[in-house]
Amino acid sequence: MTLKKWLNRAAMVALSATAMTSAAWAFQESPMLTEMVEAGSLPPVEERLPANPTVINALEVGQYGGTWRRAYSGPGDRWGPTKLMEERVLKWAAGPDGTAELTPGYIESYSVNDNSTEFTFTLLDGLKWSDGAPVTTEDVRFWYEDVFLNPKIIGTIDPTFSPGGVPMEIEIKDERTFTAKFAQPYVYFLQILAKDSTGEPSLDRASFVFPKHYLSQFNDKYASEADLAAAAAKFGVASWTDVWGSKGAVTAWWANPELPVLTAWKIETPAPAENVTMVRNPYYWAVDQEGNQLPYIDRINHRLYQDPQSLALMVAQGQIDAQDRGMSQPFDFYKDNEERGDYRIVPWLGSGVWSLIPNLNTTDEVLHALYADERVRQALSVGLDRELIIELTQSGLAKPIQAAPVSGSPYYQEDLQNHWTEYDPDLADQLLDEAGLAERDAEGFRLRPDGKRFTIVVQGGDAILAKQLELIAESYSEIGIEILPRVMDRTQFDTNRTNNDFDMQYLVFDRLTYVPADPRIMMGSESYANQSYVWYSTDGASGIAPPEGSNFQKIYDLWDTASSAATLEDADAAMNELIRTFVESGYVIGVHGEGTVVNVVSNRMHNVQADLVMDDIFREVGLSRTQQYWLDQN
Repeated sequence: MTLKKWLNRAAMVALSATAMTSAAWAFQESPMLTEMVEAGSLPPVEERLPANPTVINALEVGQYGGTWRRAYSGPGDRWGPTKLMEERVLKWAAGPDGTAELTPGYIESYSVNDNSTEFTFTLLDGLKWSDGAPVTTEDVRFWYEDVFLNPKIIGTIDPTFSPGGVPMEIEIKDERTFTAKFAQPYVYFLQILAKDSTGEPSLDRASFVFPKHYLSQFNDKYASEADLAAAAAKFGVASWTDVWGSKGAVTAWWANPELPVLTAWKIETPAPAENVTMVRNPYYWAVDQEGNQLPYIDRINHRLYQDPQSLALMVAQGQIDAQDRGMSQPFDFYKDNEERGDYRIVPWLGSGVWSLIPNLNTTDEVLHALYADERVRQALSVGLDRELIIELTQSGLAKPIQAAPVSGSPYYQEDLQNHWTEYDPDLADQLLDEAGLAERDAEGFRLRPDGKRFTIVVQGGDAILAKQLELIAESYSEIGIEILPRVMDRTQFDTNRTNNDFDMQYLVFDRLTYVPADPRIMMGSESYANQSYVWYSTDGASGIAPPEGSNFQKIYDLWDTASSAATLEDADAAMNELIRTFVESGYVIGVHGEGTVVNVVSNRMHNVQADLVMDDIFREVGLSRTQQYWLDQN
């Protein structure tokens, strides 16, 4: 499989015949919904589906019913379940041969004008929210005028939705059709939509639409101050604005069973709970090739686990039906337990690079100056024994690579992937000495210019990372740098990054396949220079200005060029220069990547494809089209 094929699909600018003709089929539904119809609590399936539903061609027409058993690590593990079922106007989905395709979601059609400044979408006729309310362009208008342009909810419009500093405009054409307009060409917009949709402030981030009939009660245009204060009190938050966002008590589907959604499943028992459950959406707008309303599976149960060992035991005891998230044991463990656990490994291809992320915005002035020195950044990279880490924690199933576009990406360049990755502790010692860190204490650790030990606290957001952090610390101790690993809850980990409260973090640096679908991570967002990205996105109104003489500003300028280019060729030229500038600057230290993603699949579970590329760009597990998964009911 190659990313070249994905780009061929991505280049499509018009779409037709995206839905099936209802007259050609007698629609079928899950028996659990038939019971509700017969009891009078639900309309017939023909009235719940759009006039022409979107067709998802399942690998094999499945059976209805059952509960998909998964596991989750706590309320902070919200993105795992979310990526199972996110919906977009356009999304990446795997075809029968595994090739990723840009496919329609809950739209009938879309088109792009000649200079890529206008993108027009038509919603499915008869599309409904999970509570049965119709979805119309009034939901688009509400999202755009009352949320997207509401500074109390969205304080800063992200540059990916305001290229050139001019926010996207929405023009409503009729009850189902609307156009997104930009002040300049935007050749990457469809790919950005497929990855990030239209962004915060919700968890599942449906493109362009919010359920006005429900969410207007939490919006200051429609609700009184007293009503908003009452809503904040009801949900236990300080202000009405706190109910919005991917962690918001109202707009995070993960926390709010009352929120109408467009996804295949909706929350039934929210987190925190020993068992978080999701139940099928009776108004889901897609069917398989024989007219069976999807999804096939009735419920998904996420069982709480306390530590990696607990999850490993659940796998070995056959308590997981399909899951790749959290599989931290060596590959041999999962292979050896296949028969005992009545499962098989369906391998996926990792495209993220586990990386050390120095905080180039740290408020520790001495550490800031050290990170700003290219010699120190190079020493941190060449002083790392990547092969040892891969052998002892990845069963040898990964590559020692830099945080750069991965093999198969149209932006891949071999020299960038190998930049500063050769293990050379002697060179690291030399570079650190030259950088003014030759002095050492009695234990052999280097002293900073202020006389303190050169110590870096490295944060990890999951207990499964403990062994890797231990090996990283051992590597760096050999060159005189003290590493103090700190493993914490993912929620705290993310909060520390947002609050600029970290020396260095260890996490997957992803979005390395089709890079312009989300360039922000290379620009420092939620990464090595989050506060400088804030500075860029607010035009200097807040955040921290880039370090004097750094390449940050060049990276920002190159994105401005790429996001306004008239042709894909011109845009890609700027993107390739942006990528090279980022990698050669050494702002992020890649450790290992392109490994095997262990996906444990019960022998009862069907339609789970092997060898799919897992990347946040493609919403990871969402690429596999989970609506088509089915459980053997015999």
